[in-house]
Amino acid sequence: MERRKFIKVVAGGSSILFLPLSIKATAKSDRQLLRFGICADIHKDIMCDADSRLKTFIDAASDKKTDFIIQMGDFCRPYDYNREFLSVWNSYPGEKHHVIGNHDTDGGFTREKVIEFWGSPASYYSFDTDGVHFIVLDGNDKNPSPSKAPGYARFIGDEQKEWLKNDLRATQLPCILFSHQSLENTDLGIENQSKIRQLLEDENKISGFKKVIACFSGHHHIDYATEINGIYYIQINSMSYFWLGDQYKTIRYSDEVDNKYPWIKYTAPYRDPLFAFVEIDSKSIRIEGRKSEFVGLTPKELDYPEGAVNNPVTAKIDNRRLKY
Repeated sequence: MERRKFIKVVAGGSSILFLPLSIKATAKSDRQLLRFGICADIHKDIMCDADSRLKTFIDAASDKKTDFIIQMGDFCRPYDYNREFLSVWNSYPGEKHHVIGNHDTDGGFTREKVIEFWGSPASYYSFDTDGVHFIVLDGNDKNPSPSKAPGYARFIGDEQKEWLKNDLRATQLPCILFSHQSLENTDLGIENQSKIRQLLEDENKISGFKKVIACFSGHHHIDYATEINGIYYIQINSMSYFWLGDQYKTIRYSDEVDNKYPWIKYTAPYRDPLFAFVEIDSKSIRIEGRKSEFVGLTPKELDYPEGAVNNPVTAKIDNRRLKY
């Protein structure tokens, strides 16, 4: 199948480079099935078996013959000893994309250093595949407001916001967005999410059709999907675990593993890696997920509080069909 794929690279919002990868743009009405693999929050620098989890995903994506794969952030920090882990990702024979997460810069690294290490074109960029326009956002801009939320930056700054507006305006293809932090979840999601959602909704009104179909995110380590004003917001669960915190810490594997990977005891790991395959046609988005179980005591058995409706604690990614 002949396809047209372009990556639109924006570095610092100042320049645009088009990299042709093949040929064919397909109208929405006659678009053929598009399939991509998606994973999130593997946390190589926390999880003891991150390499094997990633390989499971890569092998499955290769078998599925996906059009591309994408990881949604909190992947790995740019340490030399993580190059072997990165080589697992790069063993996928097709197109690969990265979304930068808040923990990828832990240890004092800059976003520029991380994306250079990964081989990603930029921290935010867009690309076309089989008649769909995909947009990768960087939710780690600093909020200039003195009343900004504490902790990690989770904001889309004016420069990136203007780029997003122009990028959407420049395409007539249906669009899907990727960001690490959610544009819907108010618990540690992107701080100015309502303004970004308004920008997307305005573009749909201006364009005269549902140009923006869906927004995918990771970060929250949950499995959830909802629709707001005609746009789907889909959270992809972590490949590795749910974070519980100090109050619920318990050794899950062994003392040896705990000594080498001391952060695992603060989590509820999933026995099997979680990831999903997404199929898109002219009528729907179909998500094929995976189910696992917790290693050791479950959050419920530890009396961990149940999350809000859009914050479920679960060791799965559900199958879904979202019509548009």
